[in-house]
Amino acid sequence: MTEKERMKKGLIYDPADGEILAEQSLCLELLYDFNSTRPSETEKRATLLKKMFGKIGEGCYIEPPFRANWAGKNVFMGDKVYANFNLTLVDDGNIFIGDKVMFGPNVTVATANHPILPSLRERAYQYNKDVRIGDNVWIGAGAVIVPGVSIGDNTVIGAGSAVTKDIPANVVAVGNPCRVLREISDRDKKYFYKNEKIDDELKIIMNLGKQ
Repeated sequence: MTEKERMKKGLIYDPADGEILAEQSLCLELLYDFNSTRPSETEKRATLLKKMFGKIGEGCYIEPPFRANWAGKNVFMGDKVYANFNLTLVDDGNIFIGDKVMFGPNVTVATANHPILPSLRERAYQYNKDVRIGDNVWIGAGAVIVPGVSIGDNTVIGAGSAVTKDIPANVVAVGNPCRVLREISDRDKKYFYKNEKIDDELKIIMNLGKQ
């Protein structure tokens, strides 16, 4: 079995294998081009993202600088995803991102991991576990999502959180390690920040009804 085949099967493998590095280098050339674009070159950015990603939907925006081990080759992204500065996707394994996901600045999503056994780790061996992020998720600034984690639809991950376990849908979760703080509730239809109310004009636009 080749190292690339081991990688694809989720087994421990050598990421410095020549076949792997040759393919990865081509991806990183595209990533360099993307990060070198000017702010006005929106069409060029969109074209490069379609070349870089395994799948990228309509209306997605990624603010450079963007970092990814494989330039997004193993990332499968839905529609209308927004990523602020310094999104890092360690995409040696697959990363599945739903529609209308928002990433704050300096978020890291990692799929690559290293064995605990020192004799394996000293040879820089690694293995990969897929990450799944549902629809309409907001991931706050500086959050870290570790390999193998899933996050459910509509959930908010607080800034600076370390997501080490699966987080369900429709909750606010924060902390290190990240834990569910509360469910998203009817109160969130009335208040947008602490005790500050959503104004009546926006309620009408969003069809939130009387509160």
